[in-house]
Amino acid sequence: MQRYGLDFWSDDNFFIKDGVVKLNYLSSPSLYKIVSNIRKDGLKGPLLLRFPHLIKKQIDKIFSEFSRAFSELDYSGKFNAVYPLKVNQNPNLLNSILEASTSYEYGLEAGSKAELLIAMGSIKDNSPITVNGFKDKELISLGFLSASIGQNITLTIEGINELETIIKMSKDYKILPKIGLRVRLHSLGEGLWAKSGGINSKFGLSATELITAIELLKKHNLLENFTMIHFHIGSQITSISPLKKALREVGNIYGDLIKMGAKNLNTINLGGGLAVEYGQSSKSKVANYSLNEYANDIVFMLQTISKDKRVKEPNIMIESGRYITASHAVLVAPVYELFSHDYQESLLNLKSKNPPLVDELKELYDFIEPSNALEFLHDSLDHLNSLLTLFDLGYIDLQDRSNSEILTHLIIQKAILLLDNTNSNELLKLENQIQEKYLVNFSIFQSMPDFWGLRQNFPVMPLTKLDKKPTRSASLWDITCDSDGEMSFDENNPLYLHDIDIKKEDYFLGFFLVGAYQEVLGMKHNLFEKPTEVTVNIDKNSYRLENLIPANSIYDTLNSLGYDVKNLENRLKKSIKNSKDFKKLDELLKDNSYLRTFINQDDR
Repeated sequence: MQRYGLDFWSDDNFFIKDGVVKLNYLSSPSLYKIVSNIRKDGLKGPLLLRFPHLIKKQIDKIFSEFSRAFSELDYSGKFNAVYPLKVNQNPNLLNSILEASTSYEYGLEAGSKAELLIAMGSIKDNSPITVNGFKDKELISLGFLSASIGQNITLTIEGINELETIIKMSKDYKILPKIGLRVRLHSLGEGLWAKSGGINSKFGLSATELITAIELLKKHNLLENFTMIHFHIGSQITSISPLKKALREVGNIYGDLIKMGAKNLNTINLGGGLAVEYGQSSKSKVANYSLNEYANDIVFMLQTISKDKRVKEPNIMIESGRYITASHAVLVAPVYELFSHDYQESLLNLKSKNPPLVDELKELYDFIEPSNALEFLHDSLDHLNSLLTLFDLGYIDLQDRSNSEILTHLIIQKAILLLDNTNSNELLKLENQIQEKYLVNFSIFQSMPDFWGLRQNFPVMPLTKLDKKPTRSASLWDITCDSDGEMSFDENNPLYLHDIDIKKEDYFLGFFLVGAYQEVLGMKHNLFEKPTEVTVNIDKNSYRLENLIPANSIYDTLNSLGYDVKNLENRLKKSIKNSKDFKKLDELLKDNSYLRTFINQDDR
């Protein structure tokens, strides 16, 4: 059985049974059953499925692991966490986070005025709000408003000018927000987001600026409001070693700031970076540590440094939004067409008299077997190169070339099946040559922009046929008219799919761990909007579909860009004579941009 790396990335959230992917929770419904149920109402394009129970699982795990580490090491500080809204501000997701965290004072982090307004309107009880990123006077004034209505808010200073603005505004308010200072460390993270740390990072105060900030706070009697230092070395910390180095650095800064008079400084905010495992094999694993190790190392190191510096053990706060949300969303998209069926045996059109090399290719295909498969495979590739040269020189015609290509691909396919896993490196290179192109009804730019922009891998697998061996090395094409909208066959992380006839059956692919960043970064390339989304709540007996939000219609999409759609519609209707075409235009404007029907085939 092909497991598609479930043992590496799924964290036991999914399992395979009876050839389908199932949720490992309560009634364990299959993803295929859920998707089929939704599509009964006529939805044909991609679907984004949300699973709130996976949000709760992640929040519980983080608080549980740090509680355990605190208890085992007799740590005197407190633990808390905030969810950074920039990771995904979707209201259905946020509602799930708020509902899942009722047992904790789990807070929110904002990086803009809009996000801060969301946080202020959503936060419960005494849960913290932190504000990161560059701020103007208006954003800072919102922070003062939050504090004045009794919210537990900390404004994290990114530059001395922000602190000066806070000092000026403090004269007009009786209740002030807490003040945090973001520290610019020398320590760097690892991976795609390593530049978030280091002395040349975009955010934070240098050692000299930290001293200046403390002097300003003392001068204006605001040092008692300074309660937190904050650092961040990357969105996806793949190795624990850089974090340990950063903790040594920030722990010493924490101790020295207290000795400089910052008596109310009690919290170190580590920012985000807790890694999510996206790898589908041992070769492509992303993280080299567990949540257990992460919590142990943070608590132990800060405790050790506090003892050495003879200061109180700090409260610990983290902002790990990717870890909370990545697993909760699964993108499901149907395969629309296969493109490499040009090389079927039925398409061979041999002549009564063929070029000798073509006849030899036919013999290689007819008589290939396990004992000679590798030799025949090499011979066929040599023959094809010779035949292509003959074609360029005008010695064979287009039909001869077609027969040569078909026979060679058939030989390669047969050799791969006969050789199976022997000489695997060479086979992978050959599979790259005969990969099947699967046209998938979705947009990479809209639903997985980090793949396009950063080559961030996301686990991919079919939802069905998992009791059958996949035989086709697969390259995935999205439906945009952009050559970058492709997930090519990767020899280091190969994807194999089934040979199917999409005219006879549906074949859905699931793209997992897409719940962090992808929605908010998605682009309207070719005016493909967000896919239809639905929240799936699972109980002991079945599941409920809630908050179904269809993809935007073409009408709404054009309207959002500033087009006068009514005027456009009226101009077109003036030219339309046929009533059927008139009705078709109305239907199209109400539909979304994703593909709906199969060519030369009725709707299925």
